[in-house]
Amino acid sequence: MRSIREIYDAGGGSPVYSFEFFTPRTAEAEAQFFGRTFPALLRFSPAYCSVTYGAGGSTREKTVSMVDRIQREAEVPCMMHLTCVGATRDEIGALLDTARALGIRNLLALRGDPPAGTAAFVPSPGGLRYAHELVSLARERGGFAIGVAGFPEGHMECREGKQADWGRLKAKIDCGADFVITQLFFENAWFYEFRDYLVDRLGVRVPIVPGVIPIVSGAQIRRILGLCGASLPEALRKELDALGDHDDAVAAFGIEHAAAQCRDLLRHGVPGIHFYTMNRAQPVMLILDRLGVSIRGRTPAGGAP
Repeated sequence: MRSIREIYDAGGGSPVYSFEFFTPRTAEAEAQFFGRTFPALLRFSPAYCSVTYGAGGSTREKTVSMVDRIQREAEVPCMMHLTCVGATRDEIGALLDTARALGIRNLLALRGDPPAGTAAFVPSPGGLRYAHELVSLARERGGFAIGVAGFPEGHMECREGKQADWGRLKAKIDCGADFVITQLFFENAWFYEFRDYLVDRLGVRVPIVPGVIPIVSGAQIRRILGLCGASLPEALRKELDALGDHDDAVAAFGIEHAAAQCRDLLRHGVPGIHFYTMNRAQPVMLILDRLGVSIRGRTPAGGAP
């Protein structure tokens, strides 16, 4: 399997499209994902996929298994999320060895969120406290392309301001990270400020990839914003407030907003788009169609970006 850094290096100016999934919680949901959701999105020929790591490391084995299955059955590179939560350094090292033995070459190294009901992150005894330590450990183990998370609005726990947070991102890159994927955001100007600061002020030279999520309901976006600390621009908030709980209307609006967001990002030279799918195929498929991304064997309805 190719490494994600190789994928971006070989892009030649063509945008790289990729999808994030989470591990299904039930056998029925897993059957739905592999039977319908994933095959539908696979028709768009993603360059790679990624699979998240449950809160508190709760899906560690499921994440490894799902990444392995995607790579074996679809022959698409898949990135395994990995966090510092709920594991010792030795346990994380053993998991890295298992992943490498399965042919998993790509990692997203994250500190991770505190377990539910915990006010603040506390490392496990013998564990790691910061994402840069996880990057260093994976680099020492060898054989991986390593991604890290970036926060255009600054990390929600960083009290010193967003530029201080961006400086910590630079430290993660200096420890051996190969690329950056951002948290979701809804105002492209925030991403451009973030990217320009990293490139022009801090000298970052690795790919900086925007993460985009389509809004599909008011309840969904309120829950996600509460978890990750991202915010809505005032104009977008007013539009969503006016639509209320009419989920069909919200989803239609959210798809058009995300498509417009992606077109602008592509015009401004991003290396690709990483879609937070929430294990839903239809919204992302409609966005890609509007961007002019071809389904295998079919000409898209939308024009090129």
